[in-house]
Amino acid sequence: MNLQKHLPNCSVISQDDFFKPESEIETDKNGFLQYDVLEALNMEKMMSAISCWMESARHSVVSTDQESAEEIPILIIEGFLLFNYNTRVYEPPDSPGYFDGHVWPMYLKHRQEMQDITWEVVYLDGTKSEEDLFLQVYEDLIRELAKQKCLQVTA
Repeated sequence: MNLQKHLPNCSVISQDDFFKPESEIETDKNGFLQYDVLEALNMEKMMSAISCWMESARHSVVSTDQESAEEIPILIIEGFLLFNYNTRVYEPPDSPGYFDGHVWPMYLKHRQEMQDITWEVVYLDGTKSEEDLFLQVYEDLIRELAKQKCLQVTA
């Protein structure tokens, strides 16, 4: 991941690594396995991995007034519910009707749930190039890290 190259203190946890075994994935009325719902994830295992990262990050950084933004640990949780309707392409391709009948409605449902909570969520435009998306995220992170550094210095 490009961000890890530019921010050595950046770690990535991918939701794809926490899917339950196929035998535990529910099937819809059309016979499609329901991988595009949060219930398809082993959330306990994923939250444990996040907690372990948080604990190790807390112990690996010694905070000083001179701490640079590059020394603040960053965790990116990369998810499967993030895509653009017109750009989803998988090999092998989805079964006919799967995307429109299940994936897209689940995406819209979960996106609405995210919009209903008070966290600041930044949505990326999946039609932009990978480089443009990288620059957007990188610049946002650098701005946020600068804010955090200012908060640390004034505290």
